[in-house]
Amino acid sequence: MDVETAAGDLLASLAARADADVALGVQRYFPEGIRALGVRNASVAQLANDWFRERRDVPAATRMALAEEVLSRASHHEEVLLGFALLHRVARTGLGGELLQRSEHWLETYVSNWAQCDDLCLKLLYPFFLGHLDRIPQTRRWVASPSPWARRAANVAVVKFVRRTVGRSTFELPLSHVFGNCTRLMRDDDVYVQKGCGWLLKVTGGVHPDEAAAFLRTWHTDMNRDTFRYALEKMDEETRASLMALRSSQR
Repeated sequence: MDVETAAGDLLASLAARADADVALGVQRYFPEGIRALGVRNASVAQLANDWFRERRDVPAATRMALAEEVLSRASHHEEVLLGFALLHRVARTGLGGELLQRSEHWLETYVSNWAQCDDLCLKLLYPFFLGHLDRIPQTRRWVASPSPWARRAANVAVVKFVRRTVGRSTFELPLSHVFGNCTRLMRDDDVYVQKGCGWLLKVTGGVHPDEAAAFLRTWHTDMNRDTFRYALEKMDEETRASLMALRSSQR
């Protein structure tokens, strides 16, 4: 397969699905504005799936090369999503440790908004980690990345693994991982990184309520209001009220 030609064909097919009204409507989710073609996420995924349905013998390494080519040409939001979608079906069993190295590069180079970051984390890295639980700790280095999207991904990529049934066993993300990440990132200058902390703490609060509450009591003065409130969402009413009262006493 000629990767450059295939990438061009895929990008042309994506552009053909553009809808100006959808492109305008999607802007409400991005206060900073994005360049959008106006193709819905489901349609992006369908394009990738349909393309490979006709080419079932394409090996995972070629898919990776094709994804790289699409991402290198991407100038619109949906083109980045397409690059990731080309790898969804092979993430769990077809890709190895190179995916984490490439993901870090993509987060620092091509990802430019929260939706692209979360798509990479939840649609690509999530199935990958289901097949490679031992690789999860490697994401901790992302907390030191110069890219806010890699720093957000350090938390979002693991949020589904706070407690997760995988096969016949249950995997639990160590609390040292959760709290270590959040201690490093909760004062981050980027609001989306802070929200990533709130998300991870919220899920942790549903699984380990006592430990999460103790963490919030210790660090509440270091979190912005929205991150703190987000972290409380899965707490029981009494604990939530006591923590909110603690926060209110700062005023």
